[in-house]
Amino acid sequence: MNILMTLCNSSANQEIITSFATPEAWRWLLQFCIIAIGLLAGNILRRKVPFLRKSLIPSALLGGALLLCLKLIPGMDNVVNKQSMEIITYHALGLGFVALALKNNKIESKSSTMTVIETGTLTASTYLIQAIVGLGATILLFYFGKVIFYASGLLLPMGYGQGPGQALNFGTIYTGQAKLQGIDFAGADFGLSIAAMGFIVGSVIGVIYLNILRKKGIITVQEMEERQTNTLDDYQSENDIPDSESIDKFSIQICLVLLVYFFVFLFVNSIQKMDLGDFGTNTLKPMLWGFNFLFGTLFGVIVKWIMNKFRKVKLMSREYANNYLLNRISGFCFDVMIVAGTAAISFKNLSGFIVPLIIVCVLGAIATFWYLRAASKHLYPTYQNEGFLSMFGMLTGTASNGMILLREIDPKFETPAANNLVLQTFPAIILGFPIMLILGYAPQSFKASLITLGVVTALFIIMAGFIFRKKIFKKKIKK
Repeated sequence: MNILMTLCNSSANQEIITSFATPEAWRWLLQFCIIAIGLLAGNILRRKVPFLRKSLIPSALLGGALLLCLKLIPGMDNVVNKQSMEIITYHALGLGFVALALKNNKIESKSSTMTVIETGTLTASTYLIQAIVGLGATILLFYFGKVIFYASGLLLPMGYGQGPGQALNFGTIYTGQAKLQGIDFAGADFGLSIAAMGFIVGSVIGVIYLNILRKKGIITVQEMEERQTNTLDDYQSENDIPDSESIDKFSIQICLVLLVYFFVFLFVNSIQKMDLGDFGTNTLKPMLWGFNFLFGTLFGVIVKWIMNKFRKVKLMSREYANNYLLNRISGFCFDVMIVAGTAAISFKNLSGFIVPLIIVCVLGAIATFWYLRAASKHLYPTYQNEGFLSMFGMLTGTASNGMILLREIDPKFETPAANNLVLQTFPAIILGFPIMLILGYAPQSFKASLITLGVVTALFIIMAGFIFRKKIFKKKIKK
């Protein structure tokens, strides 16, 4: 309650707007307009330029790249506000995950429980191998030349594996930790650049890989019809609220998402006021705001569970969460996140980190490709190419990238690959949460980064051992 009073008081102390012609009345809205223009322009560019269409690069990334180019024009560098773009990226990530968590998922699974667990373990272990490669590279670069912050390589799994939102969150944390040690490091720009490179790596390498397989006759790339016919079931469920309600159905979805996100704010803010000791104060508290997506997922699931219970005991007669509209909200949030995250990159801040950025991104791409290729052959013997492409797209970009690549060879999602991608989220979050805590410890000192490198290596060996256990412990064939 105190925090609400503080927010209300701070709002009351602001100057009263006497004219809507003032910049303050338009600043935030104009930033959203710029994002919308970039997204539309990126979509037009992708549809009209054959090379870009074949590359499978997301329209949102192209839109962000166009805004980056706009910033390079003399006199236009202040049109795209860096701080606003970073804030929008941060909240778009959290709101997108809340919308996904509120969905009533009724998936007819083609995947066994063990396959789902193994896929979740594969996701978490890929974060680890990316962390090993990235951290190992930047530790060496720092030790031999101090060309970059020693812990910055840990932004590789955030940028490749998690996307722009988490790359920004951890990049901002790392900037603060580096500053305390007298090191100048543009963590947000470095992390967002890795995320942008991840989209390009996933799309371009994915297309090259598809073409190689097609030329060898291993696969046949299937065409997907441009127009998809949706039935009424795609738009509403059996007990959905009617369109004739006094409040619009879409408004209900927006209110539910914002309500859950408000709970996230209250929860994290309350923890900030607790006495958690040295570890909690120095490591845990600074990271909690960066876990807005995780807490959003948690509270979204809780709110969904409560609404389901209310329906069972007849306190609620309708199903208020609409899967179709929640999908549209999450899709919008993630598109905005990609555009804003890419547009927030500052070339000026990155000028001294270009070489380390290239080294980290190239090594990360090689390690991710090699590891996922080997694991997919082992875990998905009957659909290894579908499994590999979906996981590679997701773990260099987002789940949408994985689905885009998968659709090229499995347009009707006949293999379990698409199910694996959706259902692995929960085990991946459980296994990935401790990893994120470790990533918060690393930037505190050079020694802490060395310890972190040892810990993530040990965790990777354990998880990889679980994935390849059948191959490692297979029984010897009697002669």
